[in-house]
Parts: sequence; C-alpha cells; structure tokens
Amino acid sequence: MKITLAGSRHFGVETLNMMRSHGIDVIRVVVADGEDRLAAAARAAGIEVVVQAKPKLIAASEIAPGTDLIVTAHSHALVSKEALQVAKHGGIGYHPSLLPRHRGIAAIEWTIKEGDPIAGGTIYHLSERLDAGAIAAQDWVFVKKGETARELWERALAPLGLRLLAQVIDQAKISGHLPSMPQDEQFATNAPRLDVEKRLDAEKPHAVPKSAASGA
Repeated sequence: MKITLAGSRHFGVETLNMMRSHGIDVIRVVVADGEDRLAAAARAAGIEVVVQAKPKLIAASEIAPGTDLIVTAHSHALVSKEALQVAKHGGIGYHPSLLPRHRGIAAIEWTIKEGDPIAGGTIYHLSERLDAGAIAAQDWVFVKKGETARELWERALAPLGLRLLAQVIDQAKISGHLPSMPQDEQFATNAPRLDVEKRLDAEKPHAVPKSAASGA
C-alpha cells in the first residue's frame, strides 16, 4: 500500500509516524508550507516532500506516481477530483466529529458550543463536497464536563483519529478495498469557523450553549 500523505502540524507528524510503525509505505508528503513540521519530519525520514502550488488545492501533479491511496491529516486543502483519480483507491481523511454532524473547519469547537455529551471521529472518503464523502470508519467518545475544544482534541479525538486511520489502511491492505457507507444527509449540520469571541465563549468551562439556554 503506497500512500501520498497530505497534511500539516503535529497531527500530520503523528500520522506519518503511525504509518511508518505499521509498515505502510509513505512515498510522498504534500504540504502547503515547506517549513511545516510535517515537511521537516518527512525529509528527516528520507521521504519526498512536495509543496502545493496553491495552498487550498492539491493538484493531480502533486500526487506521487504509483499512489494507492491519498491520506489527509490536518490538511485544509481540497484534493481535486483529478488528484483523487490518480490514486488507485482515491483518498480518505479524518474528521473529528460523528459525520454528517459538524461538517466544517470548526467541528470540535461546535461540539463544545452545542453542548454535545458525545463526540467522535470519522474516516471518510474524500470527495468534491466538504466532509460529505462516504464513511469508512467511525467511533465515539464521551465529552467531559467543562472540557475545551483543545482538551477534547488532545485527550480523545486525535488518538482516535490515528487508531481509525490505522484500522482502515490495514483493512485496505488485506482486502484490497475500503469500507464505504453513505452519510445520512438528514442529520447533516455545518461547523463554520467561529470568530475569536464566540470561540473563547464556547470554551469557557461553565459556559451554557445558547441553544441550551433558549430551550432549542
């Protein structure tokens, strides 16, 4: 299983480390910033690094020839349709919510803002629609009372993402295909970026979500 990994920051590095420990062949790393820590980790491991021509788009030419699967890990770029067609099995990404709930860049912040008692993570097939591709794997965790978005991510959702990614890739290596279950659109919600004031309010330990206060 040959992987092109697109991502950034700590979660990107942890994903790279997880794959290498599982004997997964990462043949190229794609980043938006050539100075990102994922780029540095890849170079140190002797893995080719490609910097995207457009920070918000991954083009077909940026996917390594012979790629079986594209994996995104903390990447905010859209993987183009043409890029997905280059890879034998397309692409998958990790989203820190129980998709289709909380589609968008601020999924964990909205989990806290809405007062969700349960959160989760989803491995989903990359598609032309944001966070809307078929589900390959999914699991849930409890949210602690008063927990912030960062605390929830570090305690539970980041480790869950690494476990689910390993599970799906290992399954694909053995079976030759990826699990795929369509998302149920009737439960879809959006999680757009919150402004600073709202984000800080959502992360206050004893903040009451507006929806709860209004009885919604």
